[in-house]
Amino acid sequence: MAKRKKQDKLTYTHHINLRLTDIQYDFISEAAAQAGLTLSEYIRRQLMDGKVIAKYEIVADVPEIKRITAELGKIGSNLNQIARYFNSGGNHSQTVHNAIDQSIADLHVMKHAVLKMAGNFFAADRQHI
Repeated sequence: MAKRKKQDKLTYTHHINLRLTDIQYDFISEAAAQAGLTLSEYIRRQLMDGKVIAKYEIVADVPEIKRITAELGKIGSNLNQIARYFNSGGNHSQTVHNAIDQSIADLHVMKHAVLKMAGNFFAADRQHI
């Protein structure tokens, strides 16, 4: 009995040799790994489709992020209390106005801290390319 040929799988019969620098090879290898593809399949898709979508999952356990998250929760709680106060007919007082101003100032400080951390993260990430 003759051996059956596999009809449903493509057979790649042609070879292309390509020279890359170490940096280029590392970049393409990392991109293929992030896309969950072999190096050959990644390059093949890049050539045929023009792009391959890589999926990134960033996991960080940074104490600074935990601290900022906790502070955002406290500020959110303060803003909810202020909204509840006004919605229940509370008077506009200097104390309430100062609390609002302080919450806004805290938000701006944390926004700049987060942007600085994100900038440092992206700068460090770009150094690997």
